[in-house]
Amino acid sequence: MTRIPENDRNILEQAIYLPMVLTVLNRDLAIIEQAPFKLKRPYIELIEETMKAIQQELADVKKYMHKNKMKVERLKSDDTFTMYLFLYKGYEEHHNYFNPRLRNKVEELMRHYLYKRHLPVTDKRKEA
Repeated sequence: MTRIPENDRNILEQAIYLPMVLTVLNRDLAIIEQAPFKLKRPYIELIEETMKAIQQELADVKKYMHKNKMKVERLKSDDTFTMYLFLYKGYEEHHNYFNPRLRNKVEELMRHYLYKRHLPVTDKRKEA
């Protein structure tokens, strides 16, 4: 049983997922810059603006974590699971994440940041 409230656990998970999304977008940006697209600039701008939004949100997450004495560290990883240590107001908890779940969540967040965040609120519910 976790001692971490759901909202704070979600913040800790954002500290896991958002850097992963940035890593994927950085790799994709490098590929697009080398790819033989006729007009690369719109793709590059889309990714760069998306990365700025993610970096701002990650900065907010880190500020909240620091203020509330929270920390997350990656401990170990294998082909199936990745273990993280959550430090929360003096408590330590180990959480195992199924790697396909991590990948799926990163993919979901990429969809959100690339285009769903721009949709009207009523359309976001339809897309979810």
